[in-house]
Amino acid sequence: MTEFERVPILRVVPGPGDINANGHIFGGWVLSQMDIAGGIVAARRANGPVATVAIERMEFIQPINLRDLISVFAHVERVGRTSMGVRIEVIAHRDRGKTEIKVTEGLFTFVALDETHRPRAVDPQ
Repeated sequence: MTEFERVPILRVVPGPGDINANGHIFGGWVLSQMDIAGGIVAARRANGPVATVAIERMEFIQPINLRDLISVFAHVERVGRTSMGVRIEVIAHRDRGKTEIKVTEGLFTFVALDETHRPRAVDPQ
């Protein structure tokens, strides 16, 4: 798949405790939402538990505001022997849904884990 599925993996509204010193949403909060969404997609593809092992690229494009509704989209971009690259995109919905802005994107790597938490092969499908 070359385009993101347009069904979000997560939808969430940040709260007042998620604001940084500049009045925008803290980057670490957004990163954690991306990691959760990417983990869901990777675990489905791996048919079992996964762990985040790298963030190959991460770009904060626009700030996230307190009242934004955040949609996190993710899809598996590549599959190796034990790992998967998951492309993640975050869209902010503003003005009661009238405006959509891409705020963040990144490429995360997840590794499939066996029952002893060691890397295991991913089914090539």
